[in-house]
Amino acid sequence: MFQHVSMIAIFAIASLLFTAKDLSAQNFSGLDKSPTDIATFPKRGTDKTVKVVYGRPQTKGREVFGNLITYDKIWRTGANEATEITFYKDVKINDKVIKAKTYTIFTIPSADGKWTFILNSKLNQWGAYQYEESNDVIRIKIKAKKAIENIEAFSITFEKSKSGTIMYLGWENTILEIPIEF
Repeated sequence: MFQHVSMIAIFAIASLLFTAKDLSAQNFSGLDKSPTDIATFPKRGTDKTVKVVYGRPQTKGREVFGNLITYDKIWRTGANEATEITFYKDVKINDKVIKAKTYTIFTIPSADGKWTFILNSKLNQWGAYQYEESNDVIRIKIKAKKAIENIEAFSITFEKSKSGTIMYLGWENTILEIPIEF
């Protein structure tokens, strides 16, 4: 009987060792070349008005707009997954009411500096490959501004304004300002 119990114990210990080895042998991927980031307004606290989840491509010495990102074509406005913006309450952009929910952000860069900013209702898109204009909630023209210094990684941030916030999108030598009222 003792021998039978010993065999069961050995089998149980061996099973645990093999299971533990399997649990620790995961193949986690390395850091993404365009890591995902989150920008919120306000930056701290629990009463968020807006949150943006986006990929942050880097310039790495390349000419971005007009080369890496083609003028006059839809751009996912970031890298990898299409950038998603969540409004936690109704807001106004360019005097249009935008309902509280999640949207994707796209832009159309232009050599003349008059970009098109787009909120689209279709979620879970990789890049702009499934983009459909029929899902656009708003399209507005935004005059791009020249950055004072080069912005290496695509970035999104918010700044408080009198009537809400301004969302800034910046990369390379270009900055877009999108006023959001609430």
